[in-house]
Amino acid sequence: MNVKVIALILMASAALVPASGQGSAGQGSAGQGFAGLGAQAEGFEMPRPGPFDFPADHGAHPAFRIEWWYVTATLTAADGTEYGAQWTLFRSAFAPHEAEGWASPQVWLGHAALTSSTRHLAAEKLARGGIGQAGVAAVPFEAWIDDWRLADRMAARGEGFAYDLMLRATGPVVAQGDGGYSVKSAAGQASRYYSQPFYAASGEILLDGRRIPVTGTAWMDHEWSSQPLAADQAGWDWFSLSFDDGARLMGFRLRGAQDFVSATWITADGRPEPQPPGALRLTPGRTATVAGRAVPVEWRLELPAKGLDITTRALNDQAWNALSVPYWEGPIRAEGSHPGRGYLEMTGYGEGAR
Repeated sequence: MNVKVIALILMASAALVPASGQGSAGQGSAGQGFAGLGAQAEGFEMPRPGPFDFPADHGAHPAFRIEWWYVTATLTAADGTEYGAQWTLFRSAFAPHEAEGWASPQVWLGHAALTSSTRHLAAEKLARGGIGQAGVAAVPFEAWIDDWRLADRMAARGEGFAYDLMLRATGPVVAQGDGGYSVKSAAGQASRYYSQPFYAASGEILLDGRRIPVTGTAWMDHEWSSQPLAADQAGWDWFSLSFDDGARLMGFRLRGAQDFVSATWITADGRPEPQPPGALRLTPGRTATVAGRAVPVEWRLELPAKGLDITTRALNDQAWNALSVPYWEGPIRAEGSHPGRGYLEMTGYGEGAR
């Protein structure tokens, strides 16, 4: 879906922003929803329907409060062993403008992870905007934080792992929601959101000292907003799936007093078909104890309009990103009417979560 855990930035980066970089918008951003995600953001732009402006929209949107560039890759080694890799760059603004040097109100956070059936390793980087340590260029596209890079190459490293993957687009960019206007609640919260779900990936991973050549597919999301969650929404379950027949599916459930479910079916040739709210049925199945929490690691997904009835299973139940704010993120395999592979992200699972 990827309404990302922007609370990770708001909580972990507050200490990096001097008082002069905090305006009324920044001070008003704490409060409702999951770790503040439902809060107001006075002075920031709000998403509106309309066409994207490419290539400019591949870059940053500093007038919006939050933004992220997010890639997940499902990979296979020559011996058939499966892996998953995650690369994410978050941007959060404490005021609705950009400035040079240390006066910039932009704060950046990077997450990287590598998963196998027995291992899950994650790392985090934090950076100030305006000083070149992190950022995004639209033409040619490149996102970075320190030595982690994303362009036609996806590279990052952490303790005990690294990856360096080449990405090659094999299909078009896909607008999510109504032409890129992705609604997140019955009250109308929304984001601007597009995906590139058609990457071929190849390269090398490093895990526990072993260099392993891998190939597979990858999915990129780029999303920006200023108020993505409603006040009662406490977390989400987000799926990206690439099926063996070439079709794709993006679907999410935002958990609240009344769950909000949205989905986009993507044909094998890259045509998005937004589904009506609630058309995708997401039913949690088996749970696992993960970091002391009960987390659903098997799901049933049903989309009758497409004849979809699948069960997804985690490659590794313990794919827990124990970072500034912890969340579950890992590769999954789909079985049933539409076999395939993909990624699942789950946030807000803790005491009282369902």
